Amino acid sequence: MFLTYYLKGLGLGAGLIVAIGSQNAHVLRMGLLRRHVGLTVLTCIICETLLIASGVAGMGALISDSPFMLAVARWGGAAFLTWYGLRAWRSALSAGTLAGNTQAAGATAGQALAAVLAVTLLNPHVYLDAVILLGAVGGQQPGDGKAWFALGAMSAAAVWFTTLGYGARLLSPWFARPVTWRVLDGVIGVVMIALAVVLARSG
Repeated sequence: MFLTYYLKGLGLGAGLIVAIGSQNAHVLRMGLLRRHVGLTVLTCIICETLLIASGVAGMGALISDSPFMLAVARWGGAAFLTWYGLRAWRSALSAGTLAGNTQAAGATAGQALAAVLAVTLLNPHVYLDAVILLGAVGGQQPGDGKAWFALGAMSAAAVWFTTLGYGARLLSPWFARPVTWRVLDGVIGVVMIALAVVLARSG
């Protein structure tokens, strides 16, 4: 029976995590640049694990019942996504080659850690997905089903971020051309602005 709960968490977790967003875009970029990949991937996995655990333990229900917290998440998240989208568009207008002019290419370990924490913990969709949505579903599982559901969702996060970070290098030849970086940043910008609009109007 535990396998049923584990697979449910694995499937729902993968469905929520595997989507274009600021966190995934950052992991992809660091993987393409081959800079601090392990640190970036591990930080994402740890953050997701803690957020999923807190959501299933009851934090998701607590936040969803607070209009103030939901409003803060909505408007703060919309502002963050707008800023990230505009920054992506700015990068698209001045993008270089894979080994070229991005700030991430010369970042120290501390700067890389600060960057991944920012795109993870300042991203409202991380809380909406990992804490509220997964927490709501996981919290409804009976008995030990909660723990197995949470473990399944955590496994999805670990597999996805590891694959994205270390698999990105297979795309390196494509991203050695400036036009590919411009297209990626342009698409990321469109997605981020669209998510900001949807989030702002969700209330």
